[in-house]
Amino acid sequence: MAIAAVDHGADAVYMGAGKFGAREAAGNSLRDVAKALAYAHRFGVKLYLTLNTILYEHELDEARRLAVDAYEMGCDALIVQDMAFLEMGLPPIALHASTQANNASPEKVKFLQDVGFSRVVLARELSLLQVAAIRAAAPDVELEAFVHGALCVSYSGQCYLSCYLTGRSANRGVCAQPCRSAYNLIDGSGRTLVKGKHLLSLRDLNLTEHLQGLAQAGVCSFKVEGRLKDVGYVKNTVAHYRKAIDSVFLGQKKPSSGQICLNFDPQPGKTFSRGFTACFVGETSGSMTTINTPKSVGEQVGLIQRVGGGSIDVALSAEVSAGDGVCFFDKRGALHGANVNRVEGSRLFLQDVSGAAAGAAVFRSFDIAFQRQLAGGSARRLVDVKMLLEATSTGVCVTATDEDGISVSLCVDKDNVAADSEAKALAAVRAQLAKSGGSMFRVVRVDVAADRPYFYPISELNRWRRTVLEQLEQKRQSLYAVEHRHIEKNTVPYPDLALSFKGNVLNSYAVKFYKRHGVTDISPAFEQKQPSGTVALMTTRYCLLQELGFCKQKKLGKVLQEPLFLENNGYKLRLKFCCERCEMTVETVE
Repeated sequence: MAIAAVDHGADAVYMGAGKFGAREAAGNSLRDVAKALAYAHRFGVKLYLTLNTILYEHELDEARRLAVDAYEMGCDALIVQDMAFLEMGLPPIALHASTQANNASPEKVKFLQDVGFSRVVLARELSLLQVAAIRAAAPDVELEAFVHGALCVSYSGQCYLSCYLTGRSANRGVCAQPCRSAYNLIDGSGRTLVKGKHLLSLRDLNLTEHLQGLAQAGVCSFKVEGRLKDVGYVKNTVAHYRKAIDSVFLGQKKPSSGQICLNFDPQPGKTFSRGFTACFVGETSGSMTTINTPKSVGEQVGLIQRVGGGSIDVALSAEVSAGDGVCFFDKRGALHGANVNRVEGSRLFLQDVSGAAAGAAVFRSFDIAFQRQLAGGSARRLVDVKMLLEATSTGVCVTATDEDGISVSLCVDKDNVAADSEAKALAAVRAQLAKSGGSMFRVVRVDVAADRPYFYPISELNRWRRTVLEQLEQKRQSLYAVEHRHIEKNTVPYPDLALSFKGNVLNSYAVKFYKRHGVTDISPAFEQKQPSGTVALMTTRYCLLQELGFCKQKKLGKVLQEPLFLENNGYKLRLKFCCERCEMTVETVE
């Protein structure tokens, strides 16, 4: 998947190691990290190792060893959540502050800048104005923003719902995703307002239309979420954003090398998607949730007109083929899916028509033709090269110069033999030097500098070309330099004097860090000691009152009998609303 991301246009890749990544299920051996690292650096693509969970005391030494391994392998940076890494005495490797560090305010980001972070990954729920305010307060740190993929409904790094319900901590990389579960919404009188719906399950982020606005606000890196998706999603989504970025920032030099040659038309809706939202970057309009299902349903392809005989008649808005997967919602809102066995005009013969009813929308959840395109040679990344053959007094020199200006020459002592046909000799030189075979290069120009064309055997021309391109690749690798950054400890004041359990302080190194920066009251992390009394398990800018048309501030709907509760599988959670900040909190019920 990392290699696919490089091939389809990424300028950098985040990759998990065997432990301490925020997606434990997406871990990799150091051998595989090294393999991906070598491939990425061929094209000047950076690779960042994710060590962005909070750490128990007994894990500190192992985490430090892994960070040192990353430095020695040549990783370009570490992405971290736990401030313990700033107390470990690491080698000079750049640190990025994970979005799990709750990077949502100008004060917090300025602090992270001042203690030595090279980059801060911003909270997903920020508006463009908030991003601009952060940039104004912290002008010397790189800002990265998510532009695509799954959305955490809670403020990142501040969700304790999974840990509370299942013991699986989101801050430890093992979130059970209870936000994707179905809930009943109950009012203060015990009346059920909504039954069995996915009330906390957000649509996926898609900021294709906001790339320029984000850049103008101060973002330098656009991040695509997807380490638990399949490789087809990676190919499709990365290629889509490569094309979008190149279109928006036409003519600007990319931070990595190579031209992306695609054999398909990227379409984000054709791989995993819960439907899209711009979250809070643009004007919030329409639903932010996938209230009926947390699954990917794909693109709508028509409406059912009639059901019968193992088939459905559909008013199609797109072509459907045998082998596609389709789905639809029944009258109760439950999702049903089936494979298409045969297509006859507008009639789809399905494996199972259970739940199908006239009037229901049909979605294509699996496009077999598109998946076949992704499964094949969907893209190649090639570095442009110009070739020059020069006749010298002692023989011949072949020079290859790539798009970054890196150049190598191969000079051979030989007798230059006059060609019987100068035109054929010149054509042969150009034809053989224009080939690139299975290399990482694409020859875009061949020049010949000689007082007259000479005859060179095709076997020699091929050998010279292969040799010079191999030497060029080796030189590119030798010239790649990781930017080292040594972080000096300082005493820059933290924005707050006290940290609740939401500070996610789980070890002595983190305690030492915050004390040095002026924090006097530090509570243990939720994973170490659950606070007594009522506990705010998540706080979110997403608000059920607004989603369901009950917003008090905008006077959209009915007056509800509060408090409101979410119920699921025997547990009960209370909702609190702060209309002044347009926030919703999900908390325990004592």
